[in-house]
Parts: sequence; C-alpha cells; structure tokens
Amino acid sequence: MYKKIDLDNGVRIILNHMSGMESAAVGLWLATGSRNEERHCSGISHFLEHMIFKGTPTRSSRRIKEEIEGRGGSLNGFTSEEITCYLARVSGRHIGTALNVLSDMVLHAHIKEKDIERERTVIIEEIKMYQDLPHYRVHDILSELMWPLHPLGLPVAGDLKSVSSITRNDLLDYKGANYIPKNMVVVLCGNLDHDASLTRLNKLFGGRTKRSPVALREFNNRQSCPRLRILYKKTEQSHLSMGIHTTGRMHKDRFAISLLHIILGANMSSRLFENIREKKGLAYEIGTEVKRYRDTGAFIVNAGVEHKKVKEVTALIIKELKEIKARAISGQELKRAKEFFKVQLLLALEDTMDHMLWLGERVLETDRLPDKRAFIKKVESVSIADLQRVAKRIFNKNNLNVAIVGPVRDGQKIKLERELDF
Repeated sequence: MYKKIDLDNGVRIILNHMSGMESAAVGLWLATGSRNEERHCSGISHFLEHMIFKGTPTRSSRRIKEEIEGRGGSLNGFTSEEITCYLARVSGRHIGTALNVLSDMVLHAHIKEKDIERERTVIIEEIKMYQDLPHYRVHDILSELMWPLHPLGLPVAGDLKSVSSITRNDLLDYKGANYIPKNMVVVLCGNLDHDASLTRLNKLFGGRTKRSPVALREFNNRQSCPRLRILYKKTEQSHLSMGIHTTGRMHKDRFAISLLHIILGANMSSRLFENIREKKGLAYEIGTEVKRYRDTGAFIVNAGVEHKKVKEVTALIIKELKEIKARAISGQELKRAKEFFKVQLLLALEDTMDHMLWLGERVLETDRLPDKRAFIKKVESVSIADLQRVAKRIFNKNNLNVAIVGPVRDGQKIKLERELDF
C-alpha cells in the first residue's frame, strides 16, 4: 500500500494510495523541535513555525491561507519536543496546490523583521494564556521535574524571557541548521496518481543541498527518589499530573506500556476512570497518556479534583499502580485492551489525515514504513506476565514525579509526600 522514495539529498517521500477517497492529506515533517533548543532560545522551534505562515517572496500570508481554504481545505502546523509538522487537508483534485503551498512556505519563508515583532506579541500572549490555564501549566511543571536541566524539560512554546530575546538571525540560523533535507519527510495520503505526485515532489524538494543533522543531547535518568512540586494558585479545582519514567520509543516493551495505558486510563472502562470517577465521584476528568521520545519516555496520569480531595486521589492512583504490579490482570481484561488498541488503530487508518499523521510520525522517528499487521501481531504477543513484569519495573517510587497546580498549602504538601510510596 505504501511507497517510500529516498531522494538523493536525503528527503524521504511517502505515498499512500487510498482509492475512492475524496480527501487528500499532505504533511511536511521535520525532525526538529524543542529538544533541539538551549534555554536561552527556548521556544524558537515554535516561533519559527508561526513565522513559516507569514509569507514568501511569491505568496503573502493571506494568499497562503486563501489558496487552501478558498478550495475548501484546511491548513495547520504543530511543534512538539522532537517534531515540527506542516499539514493540509484538501480535495484530491487540489493535492498539487497543497504541495506547492506547503513547500513554498517551508522552503522559502521570508521571515521579515516586522512580522517577527508582530508575531512575538502573539506568542507572548499565547504563553500567558497557557500559564493561566492550570491543566496546561501543570504539564510544564511535570516536564521540568522529569527532565531537569535538559531541553525536554523546557516548555515547547518557550517562556516570556526567551521568546522576547529571539532575533531574526536566531530564527534564520535555526532554520538553516534544522530545516534540511535529511530531517524532512513528505507524506501524501489519498487517491493519488503516483507518477505525477513523484514528479512534482522531485521538482519541489530534489534540488536542495544535503547536510548533516544537528546532534541531540542524550538524556540519562538519575532520579533516585520521588519528586513533588506544587504551584500555589487560586483555582476552582486542583490539577494533578503524575509522571513516571519509561522507555524510549523503540524499546521492546512499548506495546506492553500501551496496553497498561489502556487498562489504567485510556477510556471510560479503564480502572482509574471506573474506581475514582464512577465509584467514588472524586474527579470529573481522570486518565493516562504515554509520551515517547528517542531515548526516554513517560507514563502520565492526569486528574482534576476538588482541592480537599488531592491527597485521597493521589493515594488511590498509587493504589491502582500497586495493584497492577502485585496482581496479574485477567485474560478478559487483557483481551479487551488488545481489541481497543487494534480497532482504534484500524479506525484511524480509514481517514486520510489520521493515516498521514501515523505514517509521518513513524517514518520520521524510525526511517521505516510502519506495518499495521506487524503492529497488531506485536500487541497480540503481549502476555499477562509481560504486563506485570513491565509494571513492576516502571511503577516504583524512585521513578515518580508529581506536579500539582492549585491552592495546596505546605501542610497538605507534607501529607502528600507521605503518599508517594510504592
């Protein structure tokens, strides 16, 4: 189904023909993000993402948007710790236009001084907005706890000081070092004409010079005891985020960790949702997520709770983590988790945009085409003993980090610290 072409300069092209689809999705992926930054320029990846939409020598910012939206499509971009992506969804009839616009933006953005100053103000307001939202702020605090003195611990958007100091030369230098062919993956999903698409892609991306990527700083986990940080803030509810160090994205236990995520907090039939929300009514929102990076990762539990219930909910979350370590899950629970994983993947791959996102992320991270049948086979091979082994290894107090935003006082902090024990 998939076709991968490596251009001579290092750009990787992924074509996915999905017959009968009206929509087409185009993604231009770059292996760069906030992990490529130092503290003094924290947020520069995100800043540059904003600037890419501000125009090129041949297209104004308005024309960029009109060429896609005027044809009924959508245009967007995002920045994460290790990835930047520019994407468009259009009718298959307009896939050539989407490619022209995205390539022009990314390769030829003019990054004018007046646009930088205008957008700096916008980004500063964006940062202030996130700082005012406790369910966002708590994740920045958790990242700083888990990856201290490392770029992974910095906020993706940067902070007020760093964003205020980024210059045009900084942006141009960063772009020149990281927006290079070796870091690029271009993905097309839809009812494609392979030959026409490849000819167009070669013309747009084939002439760029080959360069070597910037080396990333490795992360070495030296945590030896639980960490707790509380930001006192007058909020309507307290926001708790509990993070536990796990493995890098290609570790053999990644499928077991995904299944633990489903069993503990990925849906409404998960243990945390059932036991903390449904049975006890202690939280409206509670769930888990998994973060994966090249050489590290995190299993995260998030909850929004009444201020007086923070200690009780923390204790109950830890109780659930202890339980899944101490007692093997049932065969039926494992079967349900595997089915959820498989069906969610298959449903997502019916959509051109979700399929493009799945392909782009995996090729950028592994340089290999994913195989959904191999994914499903790996999930099916996870045993009850595998889950218990992995749970015992990662769910321990020396691996635990807890961030809380809310009106939690020092006396409550001391009580909370006593609960952080596995």
